[in-house]
Amino acid sequence: MSLGPLLAAPPPIPWHAFAAFAALVTGATQLALPKGTTRHRVVGFVWAALMLVIAISSFWIQQIRLFGRFSPIHLLSILLLVTVPLAVWHAHNHRVEKHRRVMIALYVFALIGAGVFTLLPGRIMHAVVFDQ
Repeated sequence: MSLGPLLAAPPPIPWHAFAAFAALVTGATQLALPKGTTRHRVVGFVWAALMLVIAISSFWIQQIRLFGRFSPIHLLSILLLVTVPLAVWHAHNHRVEKHRRVMIALYVFALIGAGVFTLLPGRIMHAVVFDQ
């Protein structure tokens, strides 16, 4: 494993990737911590902010172009920009079950699921993980 390809990539790719790494760790921590505590809320806001950074920064990453300057992953970014604030709103309004379902789905599908596709050959994270 080598961070060289990631550090050599043009901005905002490194910011996007480091925010995703941080969100991956923060989200796993969040899933393991007790719910409803002040610590849960603080870590949750950090995670939500990281997810928004990931979504927003993705619009300047355009290596894969299928629709003009954009790819299908940008649809996920738009979905994140709507869903993350909605999930926070659910928590604020004590809709705990909806909040829980949305946050777990975002972690599993938007973060882990999308992250798996970054490991495909030809992608920067493939070069990072497989040291190419």
